[in-house]
Amino acid sequence: MSVDADTVRRIGRLARIKIEENDVEKLQGELNVILGFVDQLSEVDVSGVEPMTSVAPMALRRREDQITDGGYPEKIVANAPLSEDDFFMVPKVVE
Repeated sequence: MSVDADTVRRIGRLARIKIEENDVEKLQGELNVILGFVDQLSEVDVSGVEPMTSVAPMALRRREDQITDGGYPEKIVANAPLSEDDFFMVPKVVE
């Protein structure tokens, strides 16, 4: 894929960047080099390669989920202005 001068101007307008006429040709070349590099990346065979989140092998530290508190909902809603069946009641916000 190559970029022409009109596309460079359009990209500049969409990005809200003022591009002088004498810079259009230079930017056209730079964008074509970038797109050429992206085209090269699409030629790489990545079948059998798992996606990575980092270049260094990592494993998330995880802990077991344990219930450490609870079992007394009546105490939790005791100071609520309105509650029903151990749930907080709030005024309707969206009509």
